Amino acid sequence: MRVLIIEDDILLAESLKEYLEVNNFEAEVLSYPEEIYSVEHFDIILLDLMLKDKKGEYILKEIRKKRLDLPIIVITAKNDMESKEICFEYGADDYIVKPFDPKELLLRIKALTKRIYCCENLRIDNVLIDFSGKKLYVDDLEVHLSRIEWELLCLLAQNRSKLVTMDKILSYIWGDKVVGTESIRTYIKNLRKALPDNFIVTYKGRGYKLK
Repeated sequence: MRVLIIEDDILLAESLKEYLEVNNFEAEVLSYPEEIYSVEHFDIILLDLMLKDKKGEYILKEIRKKRLDLPIIVITAKNDMESKEICFEYGADDYIVKPFDPKELLLRIKALTKRIYCCENLRIDNVLIDFSGKKLYVDDLEVHLSRIEWELLCLLAQNRSKLVTMDKILSYIWGDKVVGTESIRTYIKNLRKALPDNFIVTYKGRGYKLK
Protein backbone atom coordinates (compact mmCIF):
# COMPACT_ATOMS: atom_id res chain seq x y z
CA MET A 1 0.00 0.00 0.00
CA ARG A 2 1.41 3.38 -1.05
CA VAL A 3 1.28 6.32 1.38
CA LEU A 4 1.85 9.92 0.30
CA ILE A 5 3.14 12.22 3.06
CA ILE A 6 2.53 15.90 2.29
CA GLU A 7 4.62 17.61 4.95
CA ASP A 8 7.23 20.39 4.84
CA ASP A 9 8.85 19.47 8.15
CA ILE A 10 11.51 17.27 6.56
CA LEU A 11 12.63 15.61 9.80
CA LEU A 12 9.07 14.62 10.70
CA ALA A 13 8.28 13.53 7.14
CA GLU A 14 11.36 11.34 6.86
CA SER A 15 10.81 9.77 10.27
CA LEU A 16 7.22 8.93 9.33
CA LYS A 17 8.40 7.53 6.00
CA GLU A 18 10.96 5.32 7.72
CA TYR A 19 8.42 4.11 10.31
CA LEU A 20 5.84 3.23 7.66
CA GLU A 21 8.40 1.41 5.53
CA VAL A 22 9.50 -0.66 8.53
CA ASN A 23 5.81 -1.61 8.85
CA ASN A 24 5.63 -2.79 5.23
CA PHE A 25 4.12 0.31 3.59
CA GLU A 26 5.55 2.14 0.61
CA ALA A 27 5.88 5.84 1.43
CA GLU A 28 6.84 8.98 -0.45
CA VAL A 29 7.32 12.53 0.81
CA LEU A 30 6.21 15.68 -1.02
CA SER A 31 6.82 19.07 0.55
CA TYR A 32 5.00 21.13 -2.06
CA PRO A 33 2.64 19.17 -4.32
CA GLU A 34 2.47 21.32 -7.44
CA GLU A 35 0.16 18.97 -9.32
CA ILE A 36 -2.84 17.67 -7.42
CA TYR A 37 -3.41 14.92 -9.97
CA SER A 38 -0.10 13.33 -9.01
CA VAL A 39 -1.66 12.04 -5.78
CA GLU A 40 -4.03 9.62 -7.49
CA HIS A 41 -1.38 6.91 -7.71
CA PHE A 42 -1.34 6.54 -3.91
CA ASP A 43 -3.64 4.58 -1.60
CA ILE A 44 -3.76 7.06 1.30
CA ILE A 45 -2.56 10.61 2.01
CA LEU A 46 -1.15 12.11 5.20
CA LEU A 47 -1.66 15.87 4.88
CA ASP A 48 -0.16 18.64 6.98
CA LEU A 49 -2.16 21.87 7.10
CA MET A 50 0.58 24.41 7.75
CA LEU A 51 2.60 24.23 4.51
CA LYS A 52 4.76 27.05 3.20
CA ASP A 53 3.39 27.48 -0.32
CA LYS A 54 -0.20 26.32 0.00
CA LYS A 55 -2.50 25.69 2.93
CA GLY A 56 -3.33 22.07 3.53
CA GLU A 57 -7.02 22.98 3.55
CA TYR A 58 -6.69 24.21 -0.05
CA ILE A 59 -5.00 20.99 -1.15
CA LEU A 60 -7.67 18.92 0.61
CA LYS A 61 -10.44 20.87 -1.09
CA GLU A 62 -8.79 20.59 -4.54
CA ILE A 63 -8.35 16.82 -4.22
CA ARG A 64 -12.04 16.40 -3.41
CA LYS A 65 -13.10 18.83 -6.18
CA LYS A 66 -11.33 16.58 -8.66
CA ARG A 67 -13.42 13.68 -7.31
CA LEU A 68 -10.39 11.81 -6.00
CA ASP A 69 -11.73 9.61 -3.21
CA LEU A 70 -8.40 8.68 -1.64
CA PRO A 71 -8.51 8.40 2.15
CA ILE A 72 -6.90 11.46 3.73
CA ILE A 73 -5.64 11.82 7.30
CA VAL A 74 -4.85 15.37 8.37
CA ILE A 75 -1.73 15.63 10.57
CA THR A 76 -1.40 19.06 12.17
CA ALA A 77 -0.54 21.07 15.26
CA LYS A 78 -3.91 22.84 14.96
CA ASN A 79 -6.11 21.57 17.76
CA ASP A 80 -8.99 24.04 17.51
CA MET A 81 -12.50 22.91 16.68
CA GLU A 82 -12.80 25.37 13.75
CA SER A 83 -9.89 23.74 11.90
CA LYS A 84 -11.32 20.28 12.51
CA GLU A 85 -14.75 21.34 11.25
CA ILE A 86 -13.28 22.85 8.08
CA CYS A 87 -11.19 19.77 7.31
CA PHE A 88 -14.04 17.33 7.79
CA GLU A 89 -16.32 19.59 5.76
CA TYR A 90 -13.74 19.57 2.93
CA GLY A 91 -13.58 15.78 2.99
CA ALA A 92 -10.91 14.65 5.48
CA ASP A 93 -11.39 11.10 6.72
CA ASP A 94 -9.43 11.50 9.95
CA TYR A 95 -7.59 14.19 11.92
CA ILE A 96 -4.64 13.68 14.28
CA VAL A 97 -2.94 16.42 16.30
CA LYS A 98 0.83 16.78 16.61
CA PRO A 99 2.75 15.60 18.51
CA PHE A 100 1.44 12.05 18.16
CA ASP A 101 2.74 8.53 18.64
CA PRO A 102 3.57 6.98 15.24
CA LYS A 103 1.94 3.76 16.47
CA GLU A 104 -1.39 5.60 16.83
CA LEU A 105 -1.05 6.94 13.28
CA LEU A 106 -0.31 3.42 12.02
CA LEU A 107 -3.43 2.08 13.76
CA ARG A 108 -5.54 4.85 12.21
CA ILE A 109 -4.13 4.13 8.74
CA LYS A 110 -4.92 0.43 9.06
CA ALA A 111 -8.43 1.04 10.37
CA LEU A 112 -9.21 3.59 7.67
CA THR A 113 -7.88 1.55 4.76
CA LYS A 114 -9.65 -1.59 5.97
CA ARG A 115 -12.94 0.29 6.10
CA ILE A 116 -12.60 2.13 2.80
CA TYR A 117 -10.96 -0.47 0.60
CA CYS A 118 -13.27 -3.24 1.77
CA CYS A 119 -16.40 -1.54 0.47
CA GLU A 120 -16.90 -2.76 -3.10
CA ASN A 121 -17.64 -6.28 -4.28
CA LEU A 122 -15.00 -8.15 -6.22
CA ARG A 123 -15.92 -10.94 -8.62
CA ILE A 124 -13.29 -13.30 -10.03
CA ASP A 125 -14.75 -16.05 -12.20
CA ASN A 126 -17.22 -17.93 -9.96
CA VAL A 127 -16.03 -16.23 -6.76
CA LEU A 128 -17.75 -13.17 -5.26
CA ILE A 129 -16.14 -11.30 -2.36
CA ASP A 130 -18.75 -9.09 -0.68
CA PHE A 131 -16.62 -6.67 1.34
CA SER A 132 -19.44 -4.64 2.86
CA GLY A 133 -21.30 -7.75 3.96
CA LYS A 134 -18.08 -9.58 4.90
CA LYS A 135 -19.17 -12.64 2.95
CA LEU A 136 -17.60 -15.00 0.44
CA TYR A 137 -19.63 -16.71 -2.28
CA VAL A 138 -18.45 -19.52 -4.54
CA ASP A 139 -20.86 -20.58 -7.29
CA ASP A 140 -23.43 -18.29 -5.61
CA LEU A 141 -23.23 -20.30 -2.38
CA GLU A 142 -22.04 -18.60 0.80
CA VAL A 143 -18.81 -19.97 2.27
CA HIS A 144 -18.18 -19.32 5.95
CA LEU A 145 -14.75 -18.04 7.00
CA SER A 146 -13.16 -17.33 10.35
CA ARG A 147 -12.28 -13.72 11.21
CA ILE A 148 -8.60 -14.17 10.37
CA GLU A 149 -9.39 -16.08 7.15
CA TRP A 150 -11.64 -13.19 6.10
CA GLU A 151 -8.99 -10.54 6.90
CA LEU A 152 -6.41 -12.54 4.97
CA LEU A 153 -8.73 -12.77 1.97
CA CYS A 154 -9.36 -9.01 2.16
CA LEU A 155 -5.63 -8.29 2.17
CA LEU A 156 -5.01 -10.52 -0.85
CA ALA A 157 -8.01 -9.05 -2.68
CA GLN A 158 -6.90 -5.46 -2.01
CA ASN A 159 -3.56 -6.35 -3.60
CA ARG A 160 -4.91 -8.60 -6.34
CA SER A 161 -2.24 -9.83 -8.77
CA LYS A 162 0.47 -8.42 -6.48
CA LEU A 163 2.73 -10.42 -4.21
CA VAL A 164 1.75 -9.97 -0.56
CA THR A 165 4.79 -10.76 1.55
CA MET A 166 4.82 -12.79 4.76
CA ASP A 167 5.91 -9.67 6.68
CA LYS A 168 3.01 -7.64 5.31
CA ILE A 169 0.52 -10.36 6.27
CA LEU A 170 1.94 -10.58 9.80
CA SER A 171 1.83 -6.79 10.24
CA TYR A 172 -1.66 -6.37 8.75
CA ILE A 173 -3.40 -9.14 10.67
CA TRP A 174 -1.45 -9.53 13.92
CA GLY A 175 0.27 -6.15 14.32
CA ASP A 176 2.99 -6.29 16.98
CA LYS A 177 1.92 -9.71 18.25
CA VAL A 178 4.65 -12.31 17.75
CA VAL A 179 3.28 -14.92 15.35
CA GLY A 180 5.26 -17.37 13.24
CA THR A 181 4.93 -17.85 9.49
CA GLU A 182 3.56 -21.35 10.16
CA SER A 183 0.34 -19.69 11.33
CA ILE A 184 0.06 -17.94 7.96
CA ARG A 185 0.50 -21.24 6.14
CA THR A 186 -2.25 -22.81 8.25
CA TYR A 187 -4.73 -20.04 7.47
CA ILE A 188 -3.78 -20.05 3.79
CA LYS A 189 -4.39 -23.80 3.73
CA ASN A 190 -7.85 -23.32 5.27
CA LEU A 191 -8.63 -20.45 2.90
CA ARG A 192 -7.62 -22.56 -0.09
CA LYS A 193 -10.19 -25.18 0.91
CA ALA A 194 -12.89 -22.52 0.57
CA LEU A 195 -11.76 -21.33 -2.86
CA PRO A 196 -11.35 -22.92 -6.30
CA ASP A 197 -8.09 -24.67 -7.14
CA ASN A 198 -5.12 -22.42 -7.92
CA PHE A 199 -7.00 -19.31 -6.72
CA ILE A 200 -4.13 -18.43 -4.37
CA VAL A 201 -0.63 -18.47 -5.85
CA THR A 202 2.30 -19.32 -3.54
CA TYR A 203 5.73 -17.72 -3.82
CA LYS A 204 7.72 -20.10 -1.66
CA GLY A 205 9.34 -18.37 1.29
CA ARG A 206 8.09 -14.96 0.12
CA GLY A 207 4.31 -14.73 0.24
CA TYR A 208 1.08 -15.14 -1.72
CA LYS A 209 -1.21 -13.45 -4.23
CA LEU A 210 -4.64 -14.00 -5.77
CA LYS A 211 -4.57 -15.19 -9.35
